[in-house]
Amino acid sequence: QVQLVESGGGLVQAGGSLRLSCAASGRTVSRSSMGWFRQAPGKEREFVAAISWTAFSTNYADPVKGRFTISRDNAKNTVYLQMNSLKPEDTAVYYCAIAPKWGGLYDSWGQGTQVTVSS
Repeated sequence: QVQLVESGGGLVQAGGSLRLSCAASGRTVSRSSMGWFRQAPGKEREFVAAISWTAFSTNYADPVKGRFTISRDNAKNTVYLQMNSLKPEDTAVYYCAIAPKWGGLYDSWGQGTQVTVSS
């Protein structure tokens, strides 16, 4: 099993920035893809961004393109989500997840970190 621990959430004003981190531990995460998802109150969990093991491939949901950047440091087994130009509609619990390969099913999830953007 792999454990994922998110951090970096908080309260920020609209237009501000936050950087989320997700540290992985446990079984090897070699070759794994990692992603960020979010769930707002009363809504289903939705995809935000994903990154392949080499970081050669990334993917973003349309609402965050141009504002969010996903990156990873494999030496630290950590994935990041830099969030700029935040909007109130970005308010949600953000989760990181890991998949055994690019395009594979996410099989481990973190506990989530709250991001609140005030208008």
